[in-house]
Amino acid sequence: MTEAAKTVKTNSRTAVTPTRAENFPEWYQNVIKAADLAENAPVRGCMTIRPYGYAVWENIQSHLDRMIKAEEVQNAYFPLMIPLSFIAREAEHIEGFAKECAVVTHHRLFKNDKGELVPDKDSALAEPLIIRPTSETIIGESMHNWVQSYRDLPLKLNQWCNIVRWEMRPRLFLRTAEFLWQEGHNVFATAEEADQDARRMLDVYTDFFENYLAIPAIQGAKTPDERFPGAIETYTIEAFMQDGKALQGCTSHNLGQTFAKSSDIKFLDRDGIQKLAWTTSWGLSTRTIGGLIMVHADDDGMVMPPKLAPYQVGILPIIHDDADRSKILEFCDKVQKDLAVKGVSAKTDKSDARTSDKMWTCIKKGVPVRLEIGAREIAEGQLTYTCRDLGKDGKKKVSLQEFMSTIEGVLSHMQKDMLEQAHQKAKGMVTEIKTLKEMRDFFAAEKIGGVKIDYKLIQGSDEFEAIKKEFSVTPRCLPFSDKGQKVIVAKAY
Repeated sequence: MTEAAKTVKTNSRTAVTPTRAENFPEWYQNVIKAADLAENAPVRGCMTIRPYGYAVWENIQSHLDRMIKAEEVQNAYFPLMIPLSFIAREAEHIEGFAKECAVVTHHRLFKNDKGELVPDKDSALAEPLIIRPTSETIIGESMHNWVQSYRDLPLKLNQWCNIVRWEMRPRLFLRTAEFLWQEGHNVFATAEEADQDARRMLDVYTDFFENYLAIPAIQGAKTPDERFPGAIETYTIEAFMQDGKALQGCTSHNLGQTFAKSSDIKFLDRDGIQKLAWTTSWGLSTRTIGGLIMVHADDDGMVMPPKLAPYQVGILPIIHDDADRSKILEFCDKVQKDLAVKGVSAKTDKSDARTSDKMWTCIKKGVPVRLEIGAREIAEGQLTYTCRDLGKDGKKKVSLQEFMSTIEGVLSHMQKDMLEQAHQKAKGMVTEIKTLKEMRDFFAAEKIGGVKIDYKLIQGSDEFEAIKKEFSVTPRCLPFSDKGQKVIVAKAY
């Protein structure tokens, strides 16, 4: 039994069962269901993102896209299908993805003697096409054509797209055969510029994680064994979930000249000499929504950071008498419009559901603020609102004027509080140790979180390899704060 499981309270009433302490993996799946975020698709290993969940992704896209463009990056779009020969140009790269690639071999179907649709053997492709597992090689071909001179550099590109990696053990948002992401690909004239860019984009991600997702981020470099295939350095953001497991939030890769060589990306420099370019790539995917859930959700469902919530205020009309319906709904519509003028997104639940059901829907979806409006509230000029992150302690009764004048501050305060609460939860998740015996004892005791140890102690260590295998742990990163001298080891998603 884990330390978390020992703290289970029996007979507790929660909207989501089992609770986090009772069964974290099942709780995670049930939060997704309760909040209407996503569901398993008919295609093995894939997910259908429901409108409420996709609205979260749209907000992630909107904010992050603005931050990316502030770095003078341009959006583009590249083909979904990549010729096998392109990927095969970089041996280490294809070796890293070979077991995850989906392959297109035919371009036509026909009905056989049994009336079944099957690939037409006469339509076999001259060269198989790979459904993109990542786009370094296909984008490299364009970079080869677009970069001729130092005047064309730096070239900074980004695309928002889908990715296919044949996942054997799928889990909604965290690992699916198809997922959504953005992938940036930049080209530079020097090694220094490339490394600075890889580090800079990690800073952009860190800003986004902390100020939008409200998730504390540990910046660091991956160990050589954990690097992106073909990269000379992989920088990462690692975050700890409430159950103590780590989640790789995103990565930024210094690709050196690996892909420049395979794609022949060269430029004529100021000195008149043709030189090989240096490239980087960096990406963030829908798995961040999984992190959002596992950091912020509670046993009643999702808790949305206001900056990413599909709507920030849920307006609940309380109708006890049909004679009051039109008056109440008109009042709710006016409040919603007035909030929109202030830049606050709101949605009025006009369904025929019971008031209690409307409230629980808001709670499970994690709507930051729910606002109750009935005939009495209108008559008294008083509104009742509740902040999701505070529960019953966050319930207040104020005048309409006060609500409208303070709501922006309420949401801003909630955003900051959620980051602080996440910091508090993350405290103590990483335990400093000095020996591999301490590491073994830590994981054998099923303690929450991971460990930090001198990096030299795990390098080439058979004992560490045995610990990795026995407890399913991995080196997460070499934190920048330790100047690469220590490594964090933990179980991870």
